[in-house]
Amino acid sequence: MPQGFWGKLKRPILALAPMADVTDAASRRIIAKYGKPDVMWTEFVSCDGLCSAKGRKALLVDLKYSEAERPIVAQIFGSTPAHFYECARLLKKLKFDGIDINMGCPDRKVEKQGGGAKLMLNPQLAQEIIRETKRGAGGLPVSVKTRIGYNQRDVAKWIGTLIEAEPAAITIHARTRKEMSKVPADWQAIAEVVRLVRASGKDILVIGNGDVKNLADAKRRAKESGADGVMIGRGIFGNPWLFSRSKKRITLADKLAVLAEHARLFERLTPKKNFSVMKKHFKAYVSGFEGAAELRARLMAANSAVEVAKLVRSVGPARRHGGL
Repeated sequence: MPQGFWGKLKRPILALAPMADVTDAASRRIIAKYGKPDVMWTEFVSCDGLCSAKGRKALLVDLKYSEAERPIVAQIFGSTPAHFYECARLLKKLKFDGIDINMGCPDRKVEKQGGGAKLMLNPQLAQEIIRETKRGAGGLPVSVKTRIGYNQRDVAKWIGTLIEAEPAAITIHARTRKEMSKVPADWQAIAEVVRLVRASGKDILVIGNGDVKNLADAKRRAKESGADGVMIGRGIFGNPWLFSRSKKRITLADKLAVLAEHARLFERLTPKKNFSVMKKHFKAYVSGFEGAAELRARLMAANSAVEVAKLVRSVGPARRHGGL
């Protein structure tokens, strides 16, 4: 039976992808309220940073979560096994439900440290990191998020390496590091991962990720690939109702009200982050209606939640309640 909370989730598991400066404490709080997925991830956090007194103080805000978000998985990155052991011990104390190791991020700064996607080029180190994280986790399930290869597809060898280390789950972004997000996700590769895991006899879950638009699409992808679950990332922008099973029609008034609420939470929960981080959300929430471009331009110049609330109220009641 799958480890920890994973064994209690219905299939297909529907998960929210970890995204830097997107799935912060404010965004997750909003999503948990309006359309909670089966499992949520934090933004990724540096193991090296958490292992220094100064860094830990600055980064703990990225590990802030509410009970409403459970099960909640903390994602960490780095390349020093000893630091993963220490971080796992910390995350156990912080009462996370699981720990995820990022082995797929293509960011140059992350790769320069030997972490993220770079670990695909160092399989022995990747295995040691998984082992040390499991050793420090005190029974918490440890999972991995990765890709189907670095410069080219290398599913059998790379996934075989991960299977040997026996993480609780493997989340596969169905592109190589080189491809980034420039080509369609290859869900046939995810089906191949499923076959490899099943053939191994190991109790490891496979979560597919890439180009999933909505819940219906997620369920179809899971069925066709055989994956235990599906992770959705970009589809959440401007749509915290994405994982909701409700049939309620979302109106423009709903979107604008939640936008203002999101901005307030951002200020309250992440006070050290620049308010400009909210801009990517403004663009997503405010689209598809008459006057959207003008309102979006004004929101882009806003520097506080108070300003956002005023701009939202400036949209007349007739327009707000007219729907999208």
